[in-house]
Amino acid sequence: MKKILSIVLVLLFVSCSISRKAADGKPGKAGVNSISNNVENNTDIEEIKNFKAPISSTSIKKSMEYLASDELEGRNTGTAGIEKAAVFIENIFKENNIKPYFETYRDSFNLKDIVGYNVVGYIEGNDPELKKEFVILGAHYDHIGTAKEVNGDTIANGANDDASGTVAVLEWAKYFSKAKNNNRSILFTLYAAEEMGLKGSEHLAEKLKANNLDLYTMINFEMIGVPRAEGETMAYVTGYNLSNMAGKLNAYLGEEIIGFLPQAKAYNLFKRSDNYSFYNAFKVPAQAISTFDFTNFDYYHHVDDEADEMDFEHMTNFINKMIPALEGMINAPTKEIKMNNE
Repeated sequence: MKKILSIVLVLLFVSCSISRKAADGKPGKAGVNSISNNVENNTDIEEIKNFKAPISSTSIKKSMEYLASDELEGRNTGTAGIEKAAVFIENIFKENNIKPYFETYRDSFNLKDIVGYNVVGYIEGNDPELKKEFVILGAHYDHIGTAKEVNGDTIANGANDDASGTVAVLEWAKYFSKAKNNNRSILFTLYAAEEMGLKGSEHLAEKLKANNLDLYTMINFEMIGVPRAEGETMAYVTGYNLSNMAGKLNAYLGEEIIGFLPQAKAYNLFKRSDNYSFYNAFKVPAQAISTFDFTNFDYYHHVDDEADEMDFEHMTNFINKMIPALEGMINAPTKEIKMNNE
């Protein structure tokens, strides 16, 4: 999360047909459309039969180890290192038949003497009406390049910040490309220049607004690579009281995993990550979800923010648990997530 930190196994995927008891005692479903239901949507039967729902820790680790490797030189915007990261993201989209939303996957913008690129993938919704509405899942794939030298190392690889969020978004992109169960359309958006003041997401949000995109919700995933303490919710949402997002996501899941973090409000984290660009442009629920809580990670903007500091069991658990919550949001018959002043 931009500069504020300086102030201070696989889970078995429960199919949509299985009801679970929600935190409020009401039955909740893991999503709206199960994989099996896609036969009715003319999805290839053989593809459905071979589809395995749980996202694997192997895939997560492989992507994390590349994005947070020295080869990418800290992924600073405008460098050869972040260009390699952009190509990596594009290739994942291509390999999984995820279309570009624009003419290409890249949304380019200028910052003084450098060019930055957001990378945007698109999966159209299945419902003839709901597909006109969009959900955005995003994270920033840039980092700061270098940091204070420690034991001869100056490359800040940014594993937690925010290769972790980037990998989560890519895994969900792969999941939905195979599940084919999204009624609304989804944009998978990876931003450059977050570390320069949210410039990449600001450019993209304004561009989409100018194009009259009907944005329902946006969720930004920021620093999800390490777990919170036992007894705490798995993650928290910034701007908790601004909308009913946390409550709705928990209800869709049938379990309370998204909570409130007092420091998030105290440090106004809602305005310090890429979700804020979309809130500014659209005035819809656009919030960040994180598992970093100021006590569980010591290497913010530090050369030791490395892949081997990540808890891949936690990441795999979190990414899989979020699937039914995301499906519930994407497939809700109406716009159930709302700003609290509506």
